[in-house]
Amino acid sequence: MANLELYDLPGCPFCAKVRDKLDELGLDYERHEVPSSHSQRTEVEEVSGQTGVPVLVDTDNGVEGMPESDDIVEYLEETYGDGAA
Repeated sequence: MANLELYDLPGCPFCAKVRDKLDELGLDYERHEVPSSHSQRTEVEEVSGQTGVPVLVDTDNGVEGMPESDDIVEYLEETYGDGAA
């Protein structure tokens, strides 16, 4: 099973987009809820080098901190979708 982690914020539409894709693909993941204040997001900054969310970590495939919801959704479809190798 995939070893996925998602750093996200409740109410964030970009984070919801990624959660929806993870659920659609039936993937298990660990969710890390980040503080609403960017200045308190040290954990996500350590992972990705920035404080924005969502951020995906996929240790099984060497993804250490992928930002940007569109990039994450595309990555999930390519890696875990129907056409995945």
